[in-house]
Amino acid sequence: MTTVAAVHTALPPHRYPQDRLTEPIGDLCLAPGADRALLRRLHASSGVRTRHLALPIERYAALRDFRESNEAWLTAGLDLAGRALTTALDQAGLAPADVDLLVCASITGVAAPSLDARLAGRIGLRPDVKRLPVFGLGCAAGAAGLARVHDYLRGHPGGTAVLLTVELCSLTLQKGDGSRANLVAGALFGDGAAALVARATGTRPEAGPEAPSGPAVVATRSHLYPDTEHLLGWDVGAGGFRVVIDPGVPALVRSHLGAQVRGFLAEHGLDTGDIGAWACHPGGPKVLEAVADALALPDDALTPSRRSLAAVGNLSSASVLHILQGFTEAHRPAPGTWGLVLAMGPGFASELVLLRW
Repeated sequence: MTTVAAVHTALPPHRYPQDRLTEPIGDLCLAPGADRALLRRLHASSGVRTRHLALPIERYAALRDFRESNEAWLTAGLDLAGRALTTALDQAGLAPADVDLLVCASITGVAAPSLDARLAGRIGLRPDVKRLPVFGLGCAAGAAGLARVHDYLRGHPGGTAVLLTVELCSLTLQKGDGSRANLVAGALFGDGAAALVARATGTRPEAGPEAPSGPAVVATRSHLYPDTEHLLGWDVGAGGFRVVIDPGVPALVRSHLGAQVRGFLAEHGLDTGDIGAWACHPGGPKVLEAVADALALPDDALTPSRRSLAAVGNLSSASVLHILQGFTEAHRPAPGTWGLVLAMGPGFASELVLLRW
């Protein structure tokens, strides 16, 4: 089976209360003298209390174009990626040379050689490490990446694989763009990187102090929703990545997610009431409300997601790993607890990973 050995999130040092970001982000996005009522409402209702940014907030106005933003993504991203990965490996009792596969997901910047290739020599990965850089899955990549790591480890007994997600969302904010989507992104998204270390163990959980301490992956499921490509993603132009967030996303979630999740769980003799640990991507308050409604969840089921959103904002693909980290540390479920990792992203697509502690 695939067992999660460790999860660690690395955050930039520039941490701000939400109310200290509202006006500076307004200065970046809105024309002088423009009405800021919508901006302020979005920031106040976002469910975010604090966020970490890749750069000090005053530095963003000096970024002249996509090239400079992308260079900042590469510099800060490599630092955060190295911190997340080395710490997770240390927590798992492993060395960089033990890694057989590195899956690296990011949708907030591009580079060739990719982040994983640039990172390998810095931290001591083996020259023959298998690498899989992933772009385009967006917020779903945390769950989808864990699923693909599981696929690999099923065929490599004794292997070790790492999922690394690096998302510096603040560097995609479009200056001079007062659209609702850009303002929503400016209110919700934060920056960070997360690493998950997984190992292929025997058919029974290992015992002893060196055994992986996290949950086992039981099953995974991917789902694409037809004719929904327009709902979420990037509009790529000269200024870089202009966010697309359609207001119809919560309605789609309410209409379709319940049947998908219940059908997946039923294949394993389970229902939503059997899940004791929900690691649901915190897309925002309206999306979390739609998930809770679609699945008829009790009020406290998505508390870990709301806690993560409040503390660091929406970290795109890193968010579900940030939530999982909480389940492996302060809020560790009891043995035998079922868990579900749930994330949605461009496509429009959803990803499910069934866990058991």
